[in-house]
Amino acid sequence: MPAKSKARQKAAGAALVATGGEQPKFKLKGASKEMEQSMSEKLLAKFASTKRRNLPEHKD
Repeated sequence: MPAKSKARQKAAGAALVATGGEQPKFKLKGASKEMEQSMSEKLLAKFASTKRRNLPEHKD
């Protein structure tokens, strides 16, 4: 399941970095914080690896 927008792809990337321990989890905000708490690391990696070409900035 790829990300549907650039914003979701960025949020998944931030959550993945925090899950891996490279960034403290307390620095996460908004969607990335929710994603980190509710998604597995494997699913976060799948969202974060989505190609950004032809994705809208935000999904309504």
